Formats: sequence, structure tokens, C-alpha cells
Amino acid sequence: MSARDGSAAVVAGIGTTGEDLPVVRLAAQEAVTHGRALALLHAFNWAASTPQPTTIGPRAEAEQIIDRALVVAHQVSSALPVAEEIVEGDAVVALIRRSASAFLVAVGDGGMIDCGRCVPADTPAVQVAARADCPVLVVRRDPPPQGPLLVGVDGSPSSRAALGFAFDCAANRSARVLAVRVIEPDRPADTGEDLADIVAGYRQRYPAVAVECHTVHGDAETVLVEQSRSAQLTVVAARGDEPRRGMLGPVAQTLIYHSPAPVLVVRGLTDSVPGRG
Repeated sequence: MSARDGSAAVVAGIGTTGEDLPVVRLAAQEAVTHGRALALLHAFNWAASTPQPTTIGPRAEAEQIIDRALVVAHQVSSALPVAEEIVEGDAVVALIRRSASAFLVAVGDGGMIDCGRCVPADTPAVQVAARADCPVLVVRRDPPPQGPLLVGVDGSPSSRAALGFAFDCAANRSARVLAVRVIEPDRPADTGEDLADIVAGYRQRYPAVAVECHTVHGDAETVLVEQSRSAQLTVVAARGDEPRRGMLGPVAQTLIYHSPAPVLVVRGLTDSVPGRG
């Protein structure tokens, strides 16, 4: 799995309300877990928000938002290096641009978990997850349980990269991995490579990480959403085949919309386990 250099930070997208404080908290935890700095990014369209040609008021408000976020970040760790970034313009555009040099980008889900069966395709979290150049963490308002790290695996290179990232996250937080491969009901169970064989290389690399493997028949979206109810983090590839920017697969989309757990959409990484394709 390729990785950015050690200076790449975890970037937390901060909006205009206190609803984004869970994003700051989880992003700070991820930064500490991975030994990274945290960057608090707030983007604001100052010109569109005020009829007067001045940015003094909106700038002061933005600084107050960042200050509140800084308090939350240092509640997680007083030693955590935190950078403050206030930029003018669209938040989605700013986060996508920043993702080119970030280790991970964290964003709030915009409340989509409470919207039932609706599909808010224009929600910022969905746009960032589809277009970013690095993994994207979609954060829920409620804290997750202390369960395993769930990762969906279909054997594709993208899902292997997601599996490797899940193992790395689990190793850093002393958690276990729950690897799930879902096979369509009309396909035989022995189709493709065995899940245990796929996981074997990661077991060797992360011997301290406990892992549980399950291969089940069913609908992948339904199975993974249900499994995510007891997970502290759901990890999924942006798309099973080679993901292009602007695209999310149906499984990743469904998990972003409906998984109760935070969802980490892995993109911008490649698998590097020896002996694996």
C-alpha cells in the first residue's frame, strides 16, 4: 500500500456550526493514532455572504469556528500538532484540492444517516468521497461503539488496498479486523480467491492484529450495512474496480448513506502485500 510522506496531515473539514465538532474529535483521534498532524480547514464564501466588500466580519467568525475546533482537538491530545487553515471559496472544492497532499480528509455526513431512503448525491461528504485524492472519513454525529474495524473485501486491487488500510488502522488502535466477503446468492461460494488467502499476507505483516473472516451469500450493501451496526469503523474501497475520480461504487455509496458507523472510503492507495496482485 503506497503512503504519503510523514508530513501529510489528517485534514478535518469544518463548517459553520457545532455539528462538525464530532468531525474534529474523530479526525484528531485518527491523527494521534497514525502519528500525524491535524489540519483544521474552514472554507467560506465571504463575497457571497455579505453585501459589503469586506471580509472582516466573516473572517472573525471563521476564526471563532477554528478556535472552538482547536479546543476539541486539544481535548483529544494536548500534544497534537494542529494547523489552522481558513480559505475563501467552496468547501468541497477546497477539501478536494487539499486532499492532494493530505493523509486523510475527514468530513461530516450532513445528517444523511437520518434521512431514511433518500439519496443526497449532492451532499458535500459524497462529493468529497467521490473526488478526493486520498482516503475520506465520513463522520457521524453519534460516537461509534468499541467494536471491530469492518472491511468489505471482493478480491479486487481496490478492496485489497482497503483491507491493508484497515489492518494498519487496527494495529495503531489495538482493535480487531472483521473482513467480510459477500457473494451474490446465485453464485457458488468457491467463486474467486478464498477470503482467508486474501487476508493471509496482511496477517503476516500485522501479527498482533486479531482478524475474523466471514464469507456470506447475500446482497453486499445490505450485509455490510447490517454488520456495520456493531463496528467502530467501516472501511471500504471507493469502487471495486479501478476507481476514477468522480466515481463511487454502489457499496461505498450505500455505506456512506446508511452505515451507522463512520465510513472510511479508501482511494488514492495501492496494495503492496508481497505476492499479491
